[in-house]
Amino acid sequence: MSKLSVRNMQGEAVGELDLADECLVRDKGAQSVHDAVVAHRAACRAGSASTRTKGEVRGTGAKPWKQKGTGRARAGYRRSPVWRGGGAAFGPKPRDFAKGLNRKMARLAFRRAFSERVFAGEVTVVDPFALDEGKTRRLAEFLRRHGAAGGALLIVDRVDENLRRASRNLAGFEVAPAVSVDTYRLLRYPRVFVTKDGLAGIEKRLRPAAGRAS
Repeated sequence: MSKLSVRNMQGEAVGELDLADECLVRDKGAQSVHDAVVAHRAACRAGSASTRTKGEVRGTGAKPWKQKGTGRARAGYRRSPVWRGGGAAFGPKPRDFAKGLNRKMARLAFRRAFSERVFAGEVTVVDPFALDEGKTRRLAEFLRRHGAAGGALLIVDRVDENLRRASRNLAGFEVAPAVSVDTYRLLRYPRVFVTKDGLAGIEKRLRPAAGRAS
């Protein structure tokens, strides 16, 4: 069993929670973590850079001067890439940078990433966690009391309206539901906080699938 520290909203230690060893993995999955992060960052790229080729720029196709006798280099048309205002040679075109990552690898990457944060002592369970108003200062005070002013990820079971409003203007802080938090976000922030209900959702994702090896 691995132990997770439990603290209240004021940053005071109130106990510990056990996390089953079957939920954690440390002997494999390092390459899957790398692939998952690369795939996530690649999918975030817009891929909208675009240039015009010599067939797309405006300009005459007439020969600018005769082939011989001028003392200048041969030239066929003003849309050539060697001319100012001509088309771009081998320039970028809109493309999709997305990389494939199968479900088994994505699941292993998530388990390995969360396990590493647990073993490093960077995951804290917050119980109880509640915001009675959507004020950013309340959430900022929570982070200050927990020594996480440098940035943190909060994993919850469900993002309510107060939490959404309180977190939207807080730099270096992100809230994510347990069902959709991904490997990249687990590794992006120096501290990870998880509510008790959120941890239950995470455990469901960490447990080995029935009938399959971990």
